[in-house]
Amino acid sequence: MALHLKLTDFPGYQYKLFEKQSGYFFVFVIVSGFTTIGNIVVDWFAQITLRQQLENKNMQSELQFLKTQINPHFFFNTLNSLYSLTLKKSDLAPEIVIKLSDMMRYMLYECNEKKVKLSNEILYLQNYLDLEKLRQGSSIDIKFDIKGDTEDKFIAPLLLIPFLENAFKHSVHTGQDIKRYVHINLNVDNADLNFSIANNKSLPAFQSENLSMVGGIGLENVNRRLQLIYPNRYELNILNLQQEYLVNLTLTLEE
Repeated sequence: MALHLKLTDFPGYQYKLFEKQSGYFFVFVIVSGFTTIGNIVVDWFAQITLRQQLENKNMQSELQFLKTQINPHFFFNTLNSLYSLTLKKSDLAPEIVIKLSDMMRYMLYECNEKKVKLSNEILYLQNYLDLEKLRQGSSIDIKFDIKGDTEDKFIAPLLLIPFLENAFKHSVHTGQDIKRYVHINLNVDNADLNFSIANNKSLPAFQSENLSMVGGIGLENVNRRLQLIYPNRYELNILNLQQEYLVNLTLTLEE
């Protein structure tokens, strides 16, 4: 005798099964929801990470490009001066060779790092000024005063040199009866660096013929680097007066 049973013959079991199915469905919905949300969050973080990596890569590429725009005219002018001195068999020629070699070594090897020792950057500036003194002699008054503890401090490489280049562009020899000078002050107070330059300017009549020498890509370069490397950690003020050009930079260094 065959026995045929239906679920409807056991209403209690039918209710319990329905109750369990509802619970299973509820759990399935919750698990699916959390899984979906988790995947969204993971994807979101992955997109943020990828975007940051691309931004960092683009920023490093831009920084590298900006760093390669250091004015090469100084080196060409120095080599021309060196050539003239060698023809005259001047005793200054070997000193120029040594200082120029130190500067090239610094640019080619040490400046590949994101940060360099402030003391090394200062030495680079001193070599630059010494070469200008050798090249221009007593026709210009050059002073470089350094105060504070410059050891165990780090700075972005070649960040300050465009200000020097710009100062010497303004303080050009025009044959006019103008006292030429470039005065630099560098002061370190704990982690704060203050760098200032004052230099004379030629007469307005001469300036109008040399507008391309004022400012230029050098200062645009350093301004962009400051924005990228020291956001909210620097202040740059430039005064372009009638007879004097003033630059004052304050930034927070890394130790």
